[in-house]
Amino acid sequence: MSTMEEPLYPIAVLIDELKNDDIQLRLNSIRRLSTIARALGEERTRKELIPFLSENNDDDDEVLLALAEELGVFIPYVGGVEYAHVLLPPLETLCTVEETCVRDKAVESLCRIGSQMRETDLVDWFIPLVKRLAAGEWFTSRVSACGLFHIAYPSAPEMLKTELRSIYSQLCQDDMPMVRRSAASNLGKFAATVESVHLKADILSIFEDLTQDDQDSVRLLAVEGCAALGKLLEPQDCVAHILPVIVNFSQDKSWRVRYMVANQLYELCEAVGPEPTRTDLVPAYVRLLRDNEAEVRIAAAGKVTKFCRILSPEHAIQHILPCVKELSSDSSQHVRSALASVIMGMAPVLGKDATIEQLLPIFLSLLKDEFPDVRLNIISKLDQVNQVIGIDLLSQSLLPAIVELAEDRHWRVRLAIIEYIPLLASQLGVGFFDDKLGALCMQWLQDKVYSIRDAAANNLKRLAEEFGPEWAMEHIIPQVLEMSTNPHYLYRMTIIRAVSLLAPVMGSEITCSKLLPVVVNASKDRVSNIKFNVAKVLQSLIPIVDQSVAEKTIRPCLVELSEDPDVDVRFFANQALHTIDSVMMSS
Repeated sequence: MSTMEEPLYPIAVLIDELKNDDIQLRLNSIRRLSTIARALGEERTRKELIPFLSENNDDDDEVLLALAEELGVFIPYVGGVEYAHVLLPPLETLCTVEETCVRDKAVESLCRIGSQMRETDLVDWFIPLVKRLAAGEWFTSRVSACGLFHIAYPSAPEMLKTELRSIYSQLCQDDMPMVRRSAASNLGKFAATVESVHLKADILSIFEDLTQDDQDSVRLLAVEGCAALGKLLEPQDCVAHILPVIVNFSQDKSWRVRYMVANQLYELCEAVGPEPTRTDLVPAYVRLLRDNEAEVRIAAAGKVTKFCRILSPEHAIQHILPCVKELSSDSSQHVRSALASVIMGMAPVLGKDATIEQLLPIFLSLLKDEFPDVRLNIISKLDQVNQVIGIDLLSQSLLPAIVELAEDRHWRVRLAIIEYIPLLASQLGVGFFDDKLGALCMQWLQDKVYSIRDAAANNLKRLAEEFGPEWAMEHIIPQVLEMSTNPHYLYRMTIIRAVSLLAPVMGSEITCSKLLPVVVNASKDRVSNIKFNVAKVLQSLIPIVDQSVAEKTIRPCLVELSEDPDVDVRFFANQALHTIDSVMMSS
């Protein structure tokens, strides 16, 4: 009897847990569906588990979402591709629920299953499902149907294809805006599967209806369709059908639609080709750069470098640069920030002379902007300008501004400058660096903000790697040693951190003669935080120094720390002592 009841046990547990009041138990049960299906076997999964799931779909959205996700990868558990159709009924039901994320996941799982199904099964099972959803009484099922046409269409016979195109056309004219929105957002995927002869006849007329929709939420999704359709059509058809729509959209009364155009315009330029871009799209883009809504200007400003790349430098200077100058003093900080994040990329496009003459003044004004994000975005892309105008000009024009920002009141700006210093150092060379920036690097070690001090310590290590141990021995180590007796314990801690980072770069000899004594002295500090950090640093120095030094200098220091009254100091000291012991044993 027990062997007979064994396979029943998992399904019984599942049913109990799926009906449990505790949502977490129900969720766990759904997430273990694959385990239960394996225990039941393929046939019982098809005949018992899937029908049970189809009936029990009136549950919390979180559980339904998990179910929709699990069913998408369930084909192996029902017997492979030939039985994939048994998974369609529960997912069809999930496509009609009210919660959007559940429907989206159900559509995603149906697409995944449909893409693996055999052609005959698609015709027998999947296409009827799409038609049922498209004719559903509730808008939710019609919304879901729009996302399935691109899977159903390629396998359909000619008669069914005509019917599917007709159904999609009706969905695009549905009374409910939510259905039209879904049809508009899925049009590109559906169009990609439609034959080119029908693309012009049917899809373009559907598209034109959507572009004239009275709801801006539908029109803005049609903008995405412009780019998708543009890639499918021949250039001349694209110019005839898509270009006028884009130009109209760039002047749409809804700022959301104009915002979408500003976001998509670069892709649309690729679709229509260079000549129409110059004659029609450049004026449209200039309009968007001067739009009265800040959000539209932000989107347009973020694409300025990409747009300049597809124009000749002359056109970019003539049409785009005047707008860029206006945007650099825009009333919205977000517009200036968007511009600052991409404007450096214009330098390689415009060439050296135009960069020096036209762009450098804009860079300088943005570097002095009152908002830190704008300044940050310029700093982080300086290397792109350096490649074009060379380090001499860069240092003359931009370096004073960089030095000023190194003392900026916003710590994130100071942090960005620190992170840029090693790159700047490699480009400026050692002589120039010592003159202008060396003192700053030491100054940051005593910043009030921990993140700056930590970044400054890392910066010293990267500079030592860049310029070599000899340079570091002359310019960094003496100043670090001097700061090790700073009266404030937080600054002393930063020096301990800097020593631990510099030691691997400086090598054993300098570490033993110059850095180790600093750490050993710090072990007698009155602050416990310093002492346990000393124990950590000594542990990191063990592999760098000779074993004799580890035994004679590091071990006695750690033994003393291991008897400290503070529990943390003792813990880290003992950890370091274990490391010495294991090193000695392995040798």
